[in-house]
Amino acid sequence: MIETQRRLRVAILGCTGSIGTQALDVCRKHADKLEIVALTAHSSTAALVAAAREFGVPWVGIADASHGSDPILQELPVGTRLCVGEGPCAELGVVSEADCVVLAVVGFAGIEAAQASIKAGKTVAYANKESIVCGGDLLMPMLEPGQLIPVDSEHSAIFQCLVGEDHDEVRRLWLTCSGGPFYSMSREELRGVTAARALAHPTWKMGAKITIDCATLMNKGLEVLEAHHLFDVPIDDIRVLVHRQSRIHSMVEFSDGSVKAQLGPSDMRIAIQYGMSYPERWAAPCEPQDWCLEPPLTFGEADENAFGCLRLAREAGRAGGTLPCVMNAANEVANAAFRAGACGFLDVERIVGSVMEQSRVERVDTLEQLRECDARSREIAREVLAEV
Repeated sequence: MIETQRRLRVAILGCTGSIGTQALDVCRKHADKLEIVALTAHSSTAALVAAAREFGVPWVGIADASHGSDPILQELPVGTRLCVGEGPCAELGVVSEADCVVLAVVGFAGIEAAQASIKAGKTVAYANKESIVCGGDLLMPMLEPGQLIPVDSEHSAIFQCLVGEDHDEVRRLWLTCSGGPFYSMSREELRGVTAARALAHPTWKMGAKITIDCATLMNKGLEVLEAHHLFDVPIDDIRVLVHRQSRIHSMVEFSDGSVKAQLGPSDMRIAIQYGMSYPERWAAPCEPQDWCLEPPLTFGEADENAFGCLRLAREAGRAGGTLPCVMNAANEVANAAFRAGACGFLDVERIVGSVMEQSRVERVDTLEQLRECDARSREIAREVLAEV
């Protein structure tokens, strides 16, 4: 008798955001291969309940404790267990007996879930770049080979290009970038742009925070630091390449001059699916690209003078230690302030730079140290913001 292969048990932490909802799409398409055993959301209880009912999920969590008693939660399936609070949600991938944790939590908050999942030996399909940017010195030494699978399109691309290759033969990484909605604009032109314009990304559909980061190029700066940790490549051997069409998702250049690139549609579900299917490839979750119909592919240089957040991220990466955590915390405050209309577009860079200048760089030793660094940096950022 042929034994039926057990479905992969999946926990999706941050299931109501952009990455999380697309991960649910992948689970719908491959219901014969994937079983959702846990879901968390920050505060979107209605969406969480709808997903829990659709997939019959035994564990759910709400990170924002103020929403832990929302009436809609009474409509959870019979037998579904509810966890409330950031700490319990961070542990949900562990207690739910998941095989794979899709880490789609946005911001620094994802670092606890990353650490808990890695410690428990789970495979982590992660899109929470901030956890690696801030805590890479702590998290990377904990990992077993193949345990952490990136689902950001660029890092998934690099990961795929490196399968079967010798790391010592890597010359540099080419991290592609759409350039955001303001590519080629001068600093004077950038001074007056609004959050509404910044949220109109030319090729990708993402959450508000990351879309603003793409407009300032801070997202690309975070990805440079992420790639540095993930692939053990020096900061200055990671080039940012503006590619407006978003068809080449990143490239690896080798010592003999050869370059491998991963191409595909601008659809995050491909990378998310590979994060769960690796090392296998499953049927595509979206329509394939007809390359005969594609317009010419173009390339350009990222302007670090006009978009200073990318420059600041590189500076933080070169310094290392706690400075990337400082930078990330300041950016999260400035990003939210810009979206709320409390500061201008160029003020994001100014706030981040000011907080970095006021901060002392320390070696990263503990998660508690990073929490304190994050809180302290946010307070300084709010003080700088008040002066805008």
